[in-house]
Amino acid sequence: MRWVAGFALVAASYVAFAGQATTPNTSPTAPESGAQAPMTKDQAKELFRSVDEILSFASSDTKLPIEHTVKRKLISRDEVNQYLREKFEEDEGAKRMERSEIVLKKFGLLDRDFHLRPFLLSLLTEQIAGFYDNKTKTVNLLDWIKPDEQKPVLAHELTHALQDQKVGLTKWSSISLNGPSHNVQEDNRHLQVDEADTARGAVAEGQAMAVFVDYTLRPTGRTLADAPELAGKLKDQVTDTSGSPVMARAPLLLQQSLLFPYSDGLSFEQAILVKTGKEAAFAGVLANPPSSSFEIMHPAAYMAHAPVPVVHLPDIHPLLDAEYTPYDIGVMGELDVRILIELFGGREMADALSPAWNGGMYYAAQRKSAVTPAEKESTASLGLIYYSRWKNRDSARSFMHTYAAQIPRKYSNVVERTKDEADEKEQVFSTSEGDVLISLSGTGVFIAEGFDLALARKLRNTVVSVQAEGPVKQAGVERQEPALSMARVLASFGAVNAGALQRYTSRGSR
Repeated sequence: MRWVAGFALVAASYVAFAGQATTPNTSPTAPESGAQAPMTKDQAKELFRSVDEILSFASSDTKLPIEHTVKRKLISRDEVNQYLREKFEEDEGAKRMERSEIVLKKFGLLDRDFHLRPFLLSLLTEQIAGFYDNKTKTVNLLDWIKPDEQKPVLAHELTHALQDQKVGLTKWSSISLNGPSHNVQEDNRHLQVDEADTARGAVAEGQAMAVFVDYTLRPTGRTLADAPELAGKLKDQVTDTSGSPVMARAPLLLQQSLLFPYSDGLSFEQAILVKTGKEAAFAGVLANPPSSSFEIMHPAAYMAHAPVPVVHLPDIHPLLDAEYTPYDIGVMGELDVRILIELFGGREMADALSPAWNGGMYYAAQRKSAVTPAEKESTASLGLIYYSRWKNRDSARSFMHTYAAQIPRKYSNVVERTKDEADEKEQVFSTSEGDVLISLSGTGVFIAEGFDLALARKLRNTVVSVQAEGPVKQAGVERQEPALSMARVLASFGAVNAGALQRYTSRGSR
């Protein structure tokens, strides 16, 4: 889903290991400015000297060559906060997220009274460590954190510098299309590439996390590749939000989508490392990146070149364009479904049901009658279509009932209109924002919210009629052929104490 990439890219662009920054045999750095004096000139020289040494380690660890030295700059906390706010204003990912905010609320993934922009700014400025800036090709070092505490962060950030030298991260990271689509060809092009940014972000962060782990484990002589038993435990540690008070109170959608590149990206990278070695895991994946969250969550499918489920959208514009303006379109991938089901039905149900996902897409249109800013910012202005495919009928039916049970939570004045339901495969509701149709068709579930029932059925019939029950399609992301948001575990190796990996990282500005 494009907004998952947006959350991750905005946070990853600016937050470098936010949270309690600790290193071996140290206590957490105080989070507020003034709690620790700026480093001395000698400390700054030591930190600057370490950049080349750590860059060499990262190059050796990844087999990515050093094309040139990396510029380095020492900055203050105030300079960092100013930088974050300015870049947030400019960032295309941030703008894309803000546009998607009412779609998220329409889905029920965010509460209606949640304000995304101020929350993200709070998260971005909560606590900062170092970051690499793609645009200036500079690693930014912080003058209030001791050199020994920044060196593991540097291992992560300098991996991004090597990736940037190899593929050019700014262009490589941005594949998904911005803005609404206006015809069926544009619709399906959006769907083909929609999750590419999510997948590539997970690759970039997973690789950098792998180098971070290897650098931290250096005293033990072990690496991520030769300690496969670490995979699940590391993932649990990466997703621990206790070091970030703002993240800890974030909505589930933000928590999981922001942490996905680090937790699932690390698991993906470890699987590739163990199976195919360093050159394939780093340069090979950068050259032929996955196209979906499905591949990140199932690295064996990526390595086997298994087809990625992609749902096709027929031409629905003749049914909508007289009264609606195209607003947003995107894939509902396995990651999105996992978040949605966990929010609606709990973790146990999400774990059981999301692996049965077999493709999904959404389409949002805004009423032309919504003309004032307040009307345009209201979820009532949107009509939403969501079609999902499942690997079997039982899973499809379970998802249908899970989603339907949340309609009273999402809307007021909800009444189920059983007399209007054609059969047991339909559920029809009246709500404060218009009709809702939830319909089961084979292994597919069609949902329309905000369209009147007659139009919703026309849309369903059009969408369902073009979905084949045969083999799924491969996501159409251009690939360079030849072939097509832990510490305790590391502490057991004597390398780092609790809290050291409860941080978020940066890929710099775009």
